[in-house]
Amino acid sequence: MVNLNPGEVLEEFFGDKKIIQNVSLYRFTSDSILLSRFARAKAGDAVADFCSGSGVVGFHFLCLNPIIKSLTLFEMQPELAEMSQRTAQLNGFDCTVVCTKVQDIPREYNDKFSLILCNPPYERGGFENDDYKKAVCRKEITITLPQIVESAGKKLKFGGRVALLNRADRTAELIYLLKSKNLEPKRMQFVCGRSGAKPYLVMVEAVKGGKEGVEVLPTIINATERRV
Repeated sequence: MVNLNPGEVLEEFFGDKKIIQNVSLYRFTSDSILLSRFARAKAGDAVADFCSGSGVVGFHFLCLNPIIKSLTLFEMQPELAEMSQRTAQLNGFDCTVVCTKVQDIPREYNDKFSLILCNPPYERGGFENDDYKKAVCRKEITITLPQIVESAGKKLKFGGRVALLNRADRTAELIYLLKSKNLEPKRMQFVCGRSGAKPYLVMVEAVKGGKEGVEVLPTIINATERRV
C-alpha cells in the first residue's frame, strides 16, 4: 500500500497499475497517453521524460515497452516529483526522479539519453485567473518551447530521438526549432477530436543528426479528449 496525502487519489492507467493524482494539482490528460503510444522504443533505450508531472508519460511508456534500459523523470514541482516517486514505488517501477527545471538539467546528463519524451506546457497567454501550480503545467510560464528543444538537443546522444507534442497551429514553429538544433523530424501525426474536425494537436518524433525526410502518419481521432 501507499500513503496518500490530502487531495490525492489512486487512478488506474495500465492494467492493474495505478498512478497517484492530486485533485488540487495538474492531472494528466489523454494527450499523455497518446504520446506514450506514439513514441517508439528500442531495446536498451535510456529514456527521459521532460516536464514529467505525475510521471504518466514515462510510466505508461515503460509499461508498453519493458525492453527499455532506464527511465529518468524530470519535473520542476516538488509535489509532483515526490508524488511520481511514490507511484514508482507502488508499482515497482525502476526509475529515477529528478526535481529540476528542464532548462536547468545538470551537464552530467548531456549526451546521455537515446529517447526523450515530452508533453510540455504549450498554451500561451496569462494565467491571472488560474491556479499557478496548474497553470505552469499548461502554459509557457516557467519554460518555453525553444528552451525545451535546446535542452533535448543537449541531452540526447547522436542518433537519439525526441518525441513531443504541441498545438497543431504551432507545427511550423516546432519543426523550425527542431531543425535548428540538428533534430530532424522523422515521424509526425496530427490528432483531432472528431471525424472531419481540424487537428488540435501534433506529435513529432525527431532524430539527432538524422537525414531529411518525414513520415506523416494518419490522423488520430481522439474522441475521449480530456483536458484538466
